[in-house]
Amino acid sequence: MPMTAERDFIPLQVCVLTVSDTRTAANDTSGDYLVQSLEAAGHRVPMRALMPDDRYRLRAIVAQWIADPEVDGILVTGGTGFTGRDSTPEALLPLLDKEMPGFGELFRAVSVEEIGTSSLQSRAFAGLANATFLFALPGSTSACRTAWEKIIRHQLDARTKPCNLATLRPRLRE
Repeated sequence: MPMTAERDFIPLQVCVLTVSDTRTAANDTSGDYLVQSLEAAGHRVPMRALMPDDRYRLRAIVAQWIADPEVDGILVTGGTGFTGRDSTPEALLPLLDKEMPGFGELFRAVSVEEIGTSSLQSRAFAGLANATFLFALPGSTSACRTAWEKIIRHQLDARTKPCNLATLRPRLRE
């Protein structure tokens, strides 16, 4: 992704939510990776949470975060698979004002290089809710790394050309 010094970096406020019935704060490697990556890139992480796969609790916390005008984005990891407890899409898609279908498509296309046709099992998605970017990623740390390194990092950087989500922020409430 081409970047240029013509634009200044814009630090964003991005919350991180891990959805898991088995992970704890001590072993949440995916959440840790996302927080460390955001902070290393210059963004701030004002809130972080770890919750079980419960669509109503997920929807409640994300609704709270998107209602906060200080929150620019949310990264959710986990709950995007096909098991009976995976309910992140069902919990969060109703909150979106606009879907970003290209994210899920691009994520799966990039993932094919790493995991082959297993990438079709990902229900990763992204969109916009109350002028807040929302990215829902698989729970594995490698999937979070792929999404961050190949897609999200560039789109949250105002220096990425020809366009990025960071510079779009001021126009989202038009």
